[in-house]
Amino acid sequence: MLTLDLTNAPRWHDLATGVRVQLRPLTTALMVATRSDPAVEAVPDEASDEERAVAFAKALARRAVLAWEGIGDADGNAIDPSPEAIDALLDIWPIFEAFQLTYVSKGLLLEQEKNASALSPNGPSAGASGTAKPVRKPARTARRG
Repeated sequence: MLTLDLTNAPRWHDLATGVRVQLRPLTTALMVATRSDPAVEAVPDEASDEERAVAFAKALARRAVLAWEGIGDADGNAIDPSPEAIDALLDIWPIFEAFQLTYVSKGLLLEQEKNASALSPNGPSAGASGTAKPVRKPARTARRG
């Protein structure tokens, strides 16, 4: 059953020990806006999937991050989120991975589900057709002796 969250309220997500971010809900509007972000559209056609994923994640985070805790500058002073700071945060590999797992992937679960094959109606082989062909053995002839 699909559960709808009708509150659509921002939520806090832990990305590392002592680091958490408050993010907007991952809505269709947010995803569409991110897909048309200039930084995402500027990714060259020959870019790898990994380069595209980083550009998309940064663009999404710049739109989604509302607040954060446990993030500071080089002197240890707390800083507020800014586009540059969000990009720098996602340049840290464990943070990027946590963002992808706790936020992006949960929003894409339904997308994956619709791409899955439907189950067979009555068991694992229902509706399947055989692909093996019987091998005909040559007829044996009686030996004459």
